[in-house]
Amino acid sequence: MAHIRVFKHYLHLPFVMLGLLESIAYIAAVYLAVEVRFSLADLASVHNFEKVLPSALVYSYTMLLCMNAMGVYQAKIKEGNTGMLLRTIVAFIIGSAIYPFFYYLSSDTFGVLWRSVLLLATGFSLVLVVLVRTCFYTFVDDNLFKRKVIIFGAGVKAKALFNSFQTEDDKKGFVVQGFCAIDDETVHVDSQLVINYKYGLKNLVTSMGIDEVVIAVDDRRKKLPMDELMDCKMDGIEITDGAKFFERETRKVSLDMISPSWFIFSEGFNLSSASAWLKRGFDILVSLVVLSLTWPFMLITAIAIKWEDGWKHPIFYKQTRIGLNGLPFDVIKFRSMIVDAEKEGKAIWASKNDARITRVGNIIRKYRIDELPQIFNVLMGSMAFVGPRPERPTFVAQLSQKIPYYDERHRVKPGITGWAQLCFAYADSEEDSQEKLRYDLYYIKNQSLMLDALIILQTLEVVLFKKGAH
Repeated sequence: MAHIRVFKHYLHLPFVMLGLLESIAYIAAVYLAVEVRFSLADLASVHNFEKVLPSALVYSYTMLLCMNAMGVYQAKIKEGNTGMLLRTIVAFIIGSAIYPFFYYLSSDTFGVLWRSVLLLATGFSLVLVVLVRTCFYTFVDDNLFKRKVIIFGAGVKAKALFNSFQTEDDKKGFVVQGFCAIDDETVHVDSQLVINYKYGLKNLVTSMGIDEVVIAVDDRRKKLPMDELMDCKMDGIEITDGAKFFERETRKVSLDMISPSWFIFSEGFNLSSASAWLKRGFDILVSLVVLSLTWPFMLITAIAIKWEDGWKHPIFYKQTRIGLNGLPFDVIKFRSMIVDAEKEGKAIWASKNDARITRVGNIIRKYRIDELPQIFNVLMGSMAFVGPRPERPTFVAQLSQKIPYYDERHRVKPGITGWAQLCFAYADSEEDSQEKLRYDLYYIKNQSLMLDALIILQTLEVVLFKKGAH
């Protein structure tokens, strides 16, 4: 995989090429928008090339910055065209909101992009960028975008790490070239994949064009070739811990590769007071917007529940769940099951095609309408709009005993939607809950308003295509 070095930083050449092509598209969109705007006003253009260029360059730079901030280019590999398009739309929204700051700050320099021109430029940019990417990915081999990786280690952890990326539908951004077995380590991987590095690790990675070395040894107390790893690092080869590599590539946390010290020393898990207040304000704003848009559906749902089950039966139901810091609270939802669905008072996992679900309940569950009353939980402060799914006390007690670090998901407020809900189907077993915990820990570690906004946007896809609903 080709790289270029800019200011002592290695950049992936195909992404640089795509970025340059898109920057040209953004500049062209600005010029096109200016000409169209003057034509619509039946005026002759008075802006020559030099006068428009500063605005076009700043607009192009702003959009490229937002694209990179949203991880648009990497999303093509990991999330496919849909994920890339969703991130692109968010980047356009953010970029269009940021650029007016320059307009009002220095209208003499950037004043050519007034509101109407900016609106036209955004529309033209979106069309041109889609055309550029379509042509680029048609003629450029996808393998050029994948990093060459070797795993340093050949034991149990190395095998588990390798196997975790072998699912048929997995979209990897890398290709494992082989394994380097440490001295006295029992080999558990395919012996044909073990690479001999007797002439030095640096010589090996240089000759093979390796981009990254992933450390996944079973016993860290055994001596690693620190000098050779240092040489590789200083030569621009990325050296990554196995747990960090797993998290980065799968967007979840490996419960098998972490320890309490990982929570202490790893980056993330820090939300400042200012960030907490911003998140609270964001939750309230989003909740009010969603409530204003969905109240007609909520009214229809309430009438439908009464019509099916009779006017004496309740529309809503409250159920005790575990929230922030392990404290219980009552969650509010539309009733989607028959009355007394748990007659014996025993908590039962909801399952696919559950006989307790009513006809109206089946519909509102598919489209997540039953979750909408939780907006009031958010407004009251017991929930966030985005966060781990709150579970019942009985299930929490069971899962905490059997799944390591399960209680850590209660470090943040539970949410109506969340990273685990997007990435994994509805959990109806202990095994599913363990898998969802991996995604919950990833969210808790990396939470930000940007991630919350992305989750909310992608939740629309879940609602439209009924993913993960029981």
